[in-house]
Amino acid sequence: MILLKLIHESLLFAISSLVVNKVRTILSLLGITIGIFSIIAVFTVFDSLQDSIKSEINSLGNDVLFIQKWPWVMGGSDYPWWKYWQRPEPRLREMNQIVKRSNTVDKATYMFGVSRNVYYRNNVVENTHIQAVSHDYIKVMPIDIGEGRYFIDQESVSGRNVAILGYDIATNLFGRVDIIGNKVKIFGRKLLVIGVVKRKGEDVFGNSPDKLVYVPAAFAKNLIDYRHIGATIIVKAKPNVSIDEMKDELTGIMRSIRKLKPSADDNFALNQTDIISKGFDQLFAIIGIAGWIIGGFSLLVGGFGIANIMFVSVKERTNQIGIQKALGAKKYFILLQFLFEAVFLSLMGGLVGLLLVLIMTLIVSGAFDFNMVLSLKNIVLGLTVSAFIGFLSGFIPSWSASRLDPVEAMRSNF
Repeated sequence: MILLKLIHESLLFAISSLVVNKVRTILSLLGITIGIFSIIAVFTVFDSLQDSIKSEINSLGNDVLFIQKWPWVMGGSDYPWWKYWQRPEPRLREMNQIVKRSNTVDKATYMFGVSRNVYYRNNVVENTHIQAVSHDYIKVMPIDIGEGRYFIDQESVSGRNVAILGYDIATNLFGRVDIIGNKVKIFGRKLLVIGVVKRKGEDVFGNSPDKLVYVPAAFAKNLIDYRHIGATIIVKAKPNVSIDEMKDELTGIMRSIRKLKPSADDNFALNQTDIISKGFDQLFAIIGIAGWIIGGFSLLVGGFGIANIMFVSVKERTNQIGIQKALGAKKYFILLQFLFEAVFLSLMGGLVGLLLVLIMTLIVSGAFDFNMVLSLKNIVLGLTVSAFIGFLSGFIPSWSASRLDPVEAMRSNF
């Protein structure tokens, strides 16, 4: 009951301080508000960004490996860049050999891409990315057909001149005209449109299937030199097969296919999605530290502001403190009374900072194609930091108030 009474009285004093000395209190709490806003805004932006990035990475699957010429992370100065450059690009026949030899690979696909103009009558979409894929691409990578169908096996193997358009490409070329069954012109050849990818929008990396055109790899390889444009073999592990187990097996298979000597270095890279995740985790950790440093200066200023308010409050209520102690109030009662007041004042500044962050998330989510959310974790963090700053800032004034001599305090004429 005593503790509840203390909290109630301290809250009333904090509100009274805010009401009676509006300008002084608001200016003093401004540092807390800016500090909490800076820290929580940084964490909110990057938590939302990190969730979006991880969602995109996870959509690729954690059981997928990308066999490529270049690694996603370089091996360091011990392995010069020109050795990477000299590596051969993955070949379609190598994918077929992997499927035949592997005991851990469930599905595999081959892909490469070039930029070309796409034509339909007098309409043209310039510099469209043409993604040439083998038949099992849809079984390895996420692609959602909204209209029409995917390539059948015969079309993929024989290299038929068929195409699947991204939503934006189809809309820009055809408008309201029926798309399926019409023909577009790419590579100087006419291709039958058999499908349209469902609209998805851009991911956090700026990529979107809406702006792609998919064609069979067997068709595209006859028209362009795919061996020098960054081809990729993507393999998906069988159920209950670990990514490390598949990686070890693929290393042996690729070395055997390319007839590498035991002493020779690998001339291929096995990339996996957790490399990207780890890289972004390190980046966000550094940005988080920067956020604490930036917000920390504002919190420091805000802490001095709270301390200033509390010293003034102690001076203004010296007579009251003397009377309370003369009537039997213990030192801890006076200490907690002022300490709670400092914490409540700091929490008020923190709540305003969190409110500003919430407004920012609503504006950003409404104005841009990016889902920004103020999480419960960040709300609790903001309130905890505010309370801690209030505790630190208010302890010395509260301590000095609890140590006042009751007789001297009652004689004060402040």
